[in-house]
Amino acid sequence: MTTPLRADEARVTAELDQLRARLLEVTDRLEIRELFDRYVVALDTVCERGYGDDWFRSVFTEDAQFVFPIGTHRGVRGFAAFQREARSWWEGTHHVSANHLVELDGDRATLRAHQLATHVHGPGGPEEHFRVGGHSEVRAVRTAAGWRFHRLVFRIAWTSGEPLESMRGVDF
Repeated sequence: MTTPLRADEARVTAELDQLRARLLEVTDRLEIRELFDRYVVALDTVCERGYGDDWFRSVFTEDAQFVFPIGTHRGVRGFAAFQREARSWWEGTHHVSANHLVELDGDRATLRAHQLATHVHGPGGPEEHFRVGGHSEVRAVRTAAGWRFHRLVFRIAWTSGEPLESMRGVDF
């Protein structure tokens, strides 16, 4: 026979288990969103802050895959230089991300985030900024060091303004 005290203990234990699971889910979603926000900030500041491959290892797995309209890259090794080169084409950039949709599946997750980016031409370039709207599709994995991105694909939905001359012919 179950006593009222035992029934209350079982109910409280079940509620605590549900709260623990929900807290882990919320924490995972927040960590993944913050990881993506750190990456987006780095897009604009990679040259000024001197981010290197070690910093990008705090965001990506060692064997991460990157797919962008301007090119692809495999592995975190050399990714900082890849990002610095892309950033150096412009006088300045400003990236904004929103609508972070995270789908959790145990120690794996996907993220879809919308992005807007403004690219400012340097002296002698066109006056009209080059703007891009699109979204990133990201696969994440939980590692011993926390969540890391394993694959990042940026897909462009629209562009406006003047791209660089070297970008003519790129399929946006």
